Amino acid sequence: MAAEAIATIPVDGGRIAYRRLGSGRPLIVLNGLAATSADWDPSFIDRLASGNEIILLDNRGIGASTDDGAPFDIAKLAGDTARVIEALEFERASVLGWSMGGFIAQTLAFNDPARVHKLILFSTDPGGTAAELASPSILEQLTETSGTPYGQARRLLFLLFPSDLAESIYREFGDMVAAARAKLSPDLVDRQAAAMDAWQRNGAGDRLRELRAPTLIATGTEDIVIPASNALALVNVIPDAWLAQFKGGGHAFMAQYPGSLADLINEFLAL
Repeated sequence: MAAEAIATIPVDGGRIAYRRLGSGRPLIVLNGLAATSADWDPSFIDRLASGNEIILLDNRGIGASTDDGAPFDIAKLAGDTARVIEALEFERASVLGWSMGGFIAQTLAFNDPARVHKLILFSTDPGGTAAELASPSILEQLTETSGTPYGQARRLLFLLFPSDLAESIYREFGDMVAAARAKLSPDLVDRQAAAMDAWQRNGAGDRLRELRAPTLIATGTEDIVIPASNALALVNVIPDAWLAQFKGGGHAFMAQYPGSLADLINEFLAL
């Protein structure tokens, strides 16, 4: 991706790193568990940047962002995102969140509604009793950092994609994913996992009915990490939300359908 150099913004207990590319309507892009701004599919991000100014964040303590090592919750991560919007002097910005990033995006929309223009949620859930969770074995694998970087990479890809596709992606990109896993802090993964566990206990609850930002929800039908039924749970409660289901898509379906998903998002943002 052709992007500006990484810059940082001070937040409570650390600094949030971000990259900007494209021009137009501001769109904050929030990644999931153990992922950084460098992990997005480049063709997906470039297509989004064709009509929007994209701001790709690293959550606190991961990638180029720093923090003080203290525990945090989803509200803390949402507060970091609000600080970035403020520091970049956007009156409002649309916010896209994938997986854990969707938890952050929902919380930001509840806590700072005046900052959020439109909301895009994919491969995510409402938390609490309204969410359908993956099996315990899947959740355990998701946060497991043992084994070699290559073993971790293979395990991760088979969680993110259907098995036949995961094998081919591992052959082509296994070295790259393993290199990223080698840099990953197990402590940071544990702290992110704790924040996610708290979300699953409490979640969005009735606050979803209060959302007034236009919302697009998208899911892959074969997601084993956050089952596709959670998209229905969200769209049935959020007023006037859009829903898109991508047949055969896994948890990281944006890498399977980069063009069609980006085009849908661009259409939604242009309205």
